[in-house]
Parts: sequence; structure tokens; C-alpha cells
Amino acid sequence: MPDIVRAPAKINLTLRIVGKRPDGYHDISSLFVLVPGLYDTLEISPGPVGSGCVVSDQPDGCPPESNLVFRAWRAYGDATGFAPDIDVRLVKRIPTGMGLGGGSSDAAAMLRWLCARAGASAIASDGVSTLASRLGADVPFFLLGAPALAEGVGERLTPVSIDLSAFTLVLAMPNEHISTPWAYGAWDELVKDEKRYGVPTEGLTTWGTTNKRRVSLSPLVAVNDFDRVVFPVHPGLCMLKEWLLRLGAACAVMSGSGAGIASLFRDGRLAGDAADVLRRDGVSVHVETL
Repeated sequence: MPDIVRAPAKINLTLRIVGKRPDGYHDISSLFVLVPGLYDTLEISPGPVGSGCVVSDQPDGCPPESNLVFRAWRAYGDATGFAPDIDVRLVKRIPTGMGLGGGSSDAAAMLRWLCARAGASAIASDGVSTLASRLGADVPFFLLGAPALAEGVGERLTPVSIDLSAFTLVLAMPNEHISTPWAYGAWDELVKDEKRYGVPTEGLTTWGTTNKRRVSLSPLVAVNDFDRVVFPVHPGLCMLKEWLLRLGAACAVMSGSGAGIASLFRDGRLAGDAADVLRRDGVSVHVETL
């Protein structure tokens, strides 16, 4: 029987872009939260001798050497000498282009599996985190596996205690895809005339004062700087966020650079009703108590 490893999604409940580095990467300040009920799975079995890491059922158009599962296996092998021959069946449930970190989570799942089996070849947790950060900015968070404030490019993590058990998550995953490099490029164009980063942005887009009042009393403030560049180009995402607020969400925010919209409801019945409304309109939805 293969080993089954889960790779959960994440959402960003806040995302501020606070600077740009000389190397072109951006510094952020973001609250990351796992969504354990939405996950990919890695089904890992022993492979033929000398086969290396063979990943099947990859996303269309992804060359094997570009898959983050394979890259994590190779990076760990290069660092430790432990590179077992394995077949990996990757079962994707986290949609791409939603800002949910599916590929990064897959890489972290592979690193965890390798660490658990490396024996004397295993490296310390800080060494694994260094490997993870080279694979992608979000990979260290998935290794941590707990809510965290992410800073730098996302590699500096501060675990936080946050209780979301009073809320029901309604995660809307529309049929749109946002390129993260494009979003950062559009942000740079936007702020180059403002001469600074961290420009204040409103946490909501709704026009209804009752919605603003309800959310302002929430213990959770949700804001994403990418709203300013994504919504003008993808107005349907702005409308989806507004829709969730009008359906009773305490807050709604785009995850990462989009296009997923995460909303939190205090009333589980309203959350279920909102999810039904979105599904009837053809929007894929995930509902979960975090």
C-alpha cells in the first residue's frame, strides 16, 4: 500500500506589500491560515531501482522537472544524499491560480515524507526550512503547519494564536486565474508614482454601510493590497467579494494574488445558504469550520 500524504491549502487573511528588494522580489506582511479540509494528496510507493522520482497525474502542461514535488525530492537528495526511488501519484484537489498555495504545499508534503524516512541522513529543521524557501516563498509555511505571520518574501514566519472556530469559511473558487508575476508587476506600476509601498487600502469594497459596520466590529480585519490591481482588470472578482458580504459574511478577502475569495461567516446557516447561491451560479465553493 502506498503512503498517503495530505497537502492542505492555505488562505491569506491579510496581505500587505511593504517593499521591493534590489533583486526584484517583494517584501510582504501576511497572515497565513491552513485550510485542512481542502487538500491534494501524494500517494507514494517504492519505484524501480534507479528510477528516481516519477510523478504521475501532474497538472497539464507541467514538465516533470518543473513539478514542485520532483524539485523537493531532488533538492533533499542533493542536500543529504537520501533520494529514494519512488513513484508519486499526485491527486490535485486544490485548483491552481487561486492563491491557495497548492504547489507549495505539495513540495512541503514531499519534504516532510523524506525527513521522516531519511534516518541518519536527515538534516535539522532549519536546514529543511532553507531548502523549502529555495523551492518557493510559501513552502516554509506549509512545513510549519500552523497559522503564522509571514514576512520578508514569506520565509520569515512568526506563529500566531488565532481562534477561528466561531466562523465558517466559505471559499469561492471562480473560473478565473491570476498570474502572480503579473499581479506584482501591476502593483509596481501602480505604486511607482506614489513613491512608497504600504499605501493604506480599505479592507472592504462594499458600498453598504451596514456591511462596513458589521465587519469593523469583527475581531478579524481582512485586507489584500492586490485588490487595487486585480479588481480593475477582473471586475467579476470584486463583484464576487461584494456578493459574499451581502450574503452575510463578516469579512471577505482575496487569497494571495487571487482569484480565490475567502469569506468568514459567524452564522453557519448563512454560510451554507451563501455557498448554495454561489454553486447555483456555477462558482466552485469549499465550506469548512477552521
